[in-house]
Amino acid sequence: MKTGPSSPGPTPWKGRLKGKVALVTGSSRGVGKGIALVLGEAGATVYVTGRTVRGQKSRSGTRGTIHDTADEVTARGGIGIPVRCDHTRNAQIRRLVDRIDRESGRLDILVNNAFGGEDGKQPIISYDGFPFWKHDFEEWWYRMFTAYVRAAMATSMYAIPLMRRRRGGLIVNTLWWNRGRYLWELFFDLASSAMGRMVYGLDLELRSRDITVVAVSPGWTRTEHMDHHSERVLSKLASPEYTGRGIVHLALDPRRHEKSGHLFELGALAREYGFRNVDGRLIDYHAQVAKHPPRGAPPD
Repeated sequence: MKTGPSSPGPTPWKGRLKGKVALVTGSSRGVGKGIALVLGEAGATVYVTGRTVRGQKSRSGTRGTIHDTADEVTARGGIGIPVRCDHTRNAQIRRLVDRIDRESGRLDILVNNAFGGEDGKQPIISYDGFPFWKHDFEEWWYRMFTAYVRAAMATSMYAIPLMRRRRGGLIVNTLWWNRGRYLWELFFDLASSAMGRMVYGLDLELRSRDITVVAVSPGWTRTEHMDHHSERVLSKLASPEYTGRGIVHLALDPRRHEKSGHLFELGALAREYGFRNVDGRLIDYHAQVAKHPPRGAPPD
């Protein structure tokens, strides 16, 4: 579905997902919040999940709660439903899915975006040459595999039966990927690769049920975790809602099943579907880095 470049004003997808139900994990802030907001703009009912509720700070100290996001989803025209859920806990995931079934009776879109990678003492990528074997293994395993890869796999496992009942749906894993380049942190690199491989396996398992499974790589995005950078740097980055626009276009694409099992750069989706960042720009981060690798740092 090609709609032409989007603008900060009226949006061609507004209301087109009315009646659809989405679950966006890790949507208190960042990319997850941006995805939830655009799904709401498209009219969807969005279950907003995360660990941070009003009156509580996140583990990393960044702003944003599930209640704030849900209120904004509703203000955009959708229905935002905040549910506190730690996606490393199977019992909490099961209760979440049971609630969605009980209240909505369906699940059309699942976005696995929960990411505990920022909850640590050391930045994910610092380019300081800090070697893998000097990391705190348990901390980094939890950040990248328990609170990221496992969270996505467990949530998919419990949510898929609800999708299968309607014989259709869309599952999206968000990840970091840059054309096979090493991401300069072994735990991070392996976890991101696993999120991509997961969609390949799920596609083989689910294609007969018409459930589309894809991975989307946004690239550097202007999230709350980036606030320490200068405005000169931040002004070049895409809004979290840019990723949301990509996922809404995937959800509206009647031929999206042809993409199942594959990984997509956000900029490539923007070129294909014709949407733009909230400021009207076409941002293709991965292509830009491939063409002009940064000096003095790995080309990630």
